[in-house]
Amino acid sequence: MADTVTITDNRTGKEIECPILTGVYGAPVIDTKTLYKELGMFTFDPGFVTTASCRSAITYLDGEKGILLHRGYPIEQLAENSSYLEVCYLLLYGELPTQSGFDQFRLNLNKRNMVHEHLERFYTGYRYDAHPMSMLIGVTGALSSYYHEAMDINDPEDRDLTAIRVIAKMPILAAHCYNYAMGHPFVYSRDDLGYVENFLNMMFSVPMREYIPDPVAVRALNLMLILHADHEQNASTSTVRLAGSAEANPFACIAAGVVTLWGRAHGGANEAVLRMLAQIESADNIPKFIARAKDKDDSFRLMGFGHRVYKNYDPRATIIRQVCHDLLEAIDTVDQPTFEIAMQLEEIALKDDYFIERKLYPNVDFYSGIILKALGIPTPMYTVMFALARSAGWIAQWLEMMEDPDFKIGRPRQLYIGSETRDYIPIEKRG
Repeated sequence: MADTVTITDNRTGKEIECPILTGVYGAPVIDTKTLYKELGMFTFDPGFVTTASCRSAITYLDGEKGILLHRGYPIEQLAENSSYLEVCYLLLYGELPTQSGFDQFRLNLNKRNMVHEHLERFYTGYRYDAHPMSMLIGVTGALSSYYHEAMDINDPEDRDLTAIRVIAKMPILAAHCYNYAMGHPFVYSRDDLGYVENFLNMMFSVPMREYIPDPVAVRALNLMLILHADHEQNASTSTVRLAGSAEANPFACIAAGVVTLWGRAHGGANEAVLRMLAQIESADNIPKFIARAKDKDDSFRLMGFGHRVYKNYDPRATIIRQVCHDLLEAIDTVDQPTFEIAMQLEEIALKDDYFIERKLYPNVDFYSGIILKALGIPTPMYTVMFALARSAGWIAQWLEMMEDPDFKIGRPRQLYIGSETRDYIPIEKRG
């Protein structure tokens, strides 16, 4: 007999048995689907922080132990041995590819690594100083208008083709956001370059000279993309699933993910780190800002420290830290003061009892912001880079949801606290 939990309505004494569902890892969950039918009640869970919204086999994280798995593979092993494209394949199909499978995957991506010329004109409709995320939202949603022949969400082949198109075209859309903002010409994708090298070429090459990316920069960006590829049922991923549950077209679902990611509490964290470092201005000011962070009466917060989910050290931060240091040593950057502040702040936080006791360790956003700045990517582009990485996870989650036998439109409930029923009063009689 399956394990159950007895829920009793103390008002009436009525009881129901709710099954306990157990996954491979993580806390068991109580199946409350019959709660309303049997007891006439819903659960109240603001932010859905104790509610499992779906079954998923893609990503597992344990915030207490600092564990992150993609399809069962520890993030540490993927970061050390994989490429971002291999991780994309893993997220989509559930297994690491064979060499022939990976070659075919690359070929399928290369067949679709252009966007319609007309789509490139969409960018000219934005102001010259528009935020890159505002552009990315629009052009991502606009992709749906070009692929009517393969938009049957109930067709597995159409769904797979859409996933390929998302992964192939997001680097192009992201690079175009940068080039439009900079006033540079759009650069076409190249089949002879790797995924990361191709993206950097689309970002930074110009007609008058060849662009050759630094191998350390390629490694750093590849790692950053891997570490941001998926992160379970976060706000943007949940948004993609909710939009998809309404049977919205998949490009609109990805655009919905981009919209949510733009929120300051979600994808804007690495951008906030750089703003904080600029506010500190000089390494000499670090003690003053550390003191402010410790002052309960001061609203100042050190950005990039601690994590809502990870109560221990963010495993992604452990991985990216060394690459960040390697990049700063390899690249002759023009903004050494910012990086000196960051490195001294990191050193202090890792030794200070205040931070250690509260487990306020530098997180992945702290290092990714520094890496992006070292690569010469402007601060407004940081969340675009996040969206580029996370698009693989979004489309993998969408694919999984569309194949779920429990698929249904999302419909959260509410606890109504408004007025009781009342009669309409004509305007001339209102006091």
